[in-house]
Amino acid sequence: MVVGNDSSVTEFILVGFTDLTQLQLPLFLLFFVNYMLTVVGNVSLINLIYLNAHLHTPMYFFIFNLSFIDLCHSLVITPKLLMSFVSENTISFEGCMAQLFFFCFFVHSECYVLTAMAYDRYVAICKPLWYTVTMSPQVCSLLMFGSYAMGFAGAMVHTGDMVRLSFCDSSIINHYMCDIFPLLQLSCTRTDASELVDSIVVSTVVIISSFIIFVSYALILSNILHISSAQGWSKAFSTCGSHIITIALFYGSGLCTHLKTSSDGSIGQRKFLSVFYTNIVPMLNPLIYSLRNKDVRLAVNKTLIKIEKRSILIQ
Repeated sequence: MVVGNDSSVTEFILVGFTDLTQLQLPLFLLFFVNYMLTVVGNVSLINLIYLNAHLHTPMYFFIFNLSFIDLCHSLVITPKLLMSFVSENTISFEGCMAQLFFFCFFVHSECYVLTAMAYDRYVAICKPLWYTVTMSPQVCSLLMFGSYAMGFAGAMVHTGDMVRLSFCDSSIINHYMCDIFPLLQLSCTRTDASELVDSIVVSTVVIISSFIIFVSYALILSNILHISSAQGWSKAFSTCGSHIITIALFYGSGLCTHLKTSSDGSIGQRKFLSVFYTNIVPMLNPLIYSLRNKDVRLAVNKTLIKIEKRSILIQ
């Protein structure tokens, strides 16, 4: 078969999360429950925001898109992960590149969405009188378009680098998904240029998003310090708390994964840590933004009342 580059490999075998037989069934059940919770949680939050007019605000517009990204991210990664527990998990070269592209696209897009949310929180707390004008629907749409466009550009660069490499001998990927580092290890050609380009892209995303988030929260903290009332402090922290938790989980696990060395022991650690931002964070985000949020809880109650009324009318 002929593929898009000089590779003799037409399909890869994904090793999966672990090769220990006694852990296959428990881990399958664990990740299956995780997958169901992720899908149900994010779909529910998307529907709540869409159906309740009082949630049609800039903050919930970003949360809506964050849930959409988390849902798609899970759909791209978890099904292949579950397959690795029940059978030999093969993936075509084209399928592997497609998974890599969408994985990078959603990860990069989430970084920029979280960055836009930090700016939104800064305007809400530090410039409340200008909030409606500054975070107009046009501005919010532009920020989201920019997030997806930057995510698309980053994913194209990463995927283009992988497509140009040749894979000659081994077709076994020591991972549960097609990620950049495991694919670089399999290449039978020099990867120096690809590693440099990938490092530049990742560093650019991290530096830009981290800088904007840091400046936004530095200004928020400065503003909070000038608030004398305890009620003002409480409102400010409740406004930012969910976002800070999400950033800590997403960036913390992502950085720990990519700062590891290439030793054999580190490969297992990479797979373990990558689960946090591919599976755990998408599952937790709907809980973080619902359990800590009065508006979402109010929307849940209103939706349940509507459903109850409809069921009574049908009867």
